[in-house]
Amino acid sequence: MFEKNFVGKMVWLTGGTGFKGSWLAEWLLALGAKVRVFSLPSPTDPSLFQQLGLAMRLDWQEGDIRDAVAVRKSLLDCQPDFIFHLAAQPLVRLSYSEPVETYQTNVLGTIHVLEAMRQLKKPCAAVMVTTDKCYENREWLHAYREEDALGGHDPYSSSKAACEIAISSWRRSFFQNHSVKIASARAGNVIGGGDWAKDRIVPDCIRFLKISTAIPIRNKMATRPWQHVLEPLSGYLMLAAQLSTEPSPAIALDSAFNFGPHLSANRTVADVVSEALKHWPGEWIDQSDPIAPHEAGKLNLTTEKAFHLLGWQPRWDFETAVQKSVEWYRAIHEGADPAELTQRQIKEYLR
Repeated sequence: MFEKNFVGKMVWLTGGTGFKGSWLAEWLLALGAKVRVFSLPSPTDPSLFQQLGLAMRLDWQEGDIRDAVAVRKSLLDCQPDFIFHLAAQPLVRLSYSEPVETYQTNVLGTIHVLEAMRQLKKPCAAVMVTTDKCYENREWLHAYREEDALGGHDPYSSSKAACEIAISSWRRSFFQNHSVKIASARAGNVIGGGDWAKDRIVPDCIRFLKISTAIPIRNKMATRPWQHVLEPLSGYLMLAAQLSTEPSPAIALDSAFNFGPHLSANRTVADVVSEALKHWPGEWIDQSDPIAPHEAGKLNLTTEKAFHLLGWQPRWDFETAVQKSVEWYRAIHEGADPAELTQRQIKEYLR
């Protein structure tokens, strides 16, 4: 539904050196887009950005989202047709030790992008990525809708709620009669090959499987809406494509959208590990810490809005998401080419 919308178009992408950003950059290149990445170097070693050789295949400008002048210059110089804002401090546990940096990056960085977009004098579709954790989590069994209250117990979650409030405020205050259309996107817990971050369950599993050591699990009963990275990315692309073609005024597309998996993909951390071990045999041990910082226990999203307004729905179930993720890591461990493998999985998803 979007494969022709990006041919020859200029895309400005923040956070493109990260896990999700690298997958999105790879997909945009395959769609024929011209991509400028504005981002700091990847915080992990290895990194998917390096493994895919993206620095040689697109325009990467090293920069900090907290630098308003650099953000504005990079964005306005390239005059983008599409903007995807993914740059963030994305880890809950790190936000407890670095709360100010988390807010500076997530909230002030987002405002810097919004302010730069105000200076853009051409049609542009912008997708601002936040998270499912932006909701005030009441540990409900039912799924959260886009209209539910925002909030957050930890600095990361609350910073993303603040992002959503800022995006909504700027959209209503400055973009009602502007050439730029803005939507925000909230995704569930994303898994997939090439994520090397600490304190994320699949990369943690892989690190211990590679050295044939039992995997320590700190929060085995936490339930999350697990989805493969290609699921929300397809939503972001579809949303941007329709934002760019929808006649004005857009039919509620310039608003917030959930991109989550089917309800059956709301599984515990223990379920994820058990499923992963089907594709890379090993063992795990329970290392729950009763005094660990608070993390949400239950969290899931409803995606009815994305289905009815965009025609989007998840394609890969929980088992497939875990399988494709572990297969990627194991194939790389055994010598496969990361770029070729990543491109193949994108084609498999599209089929």
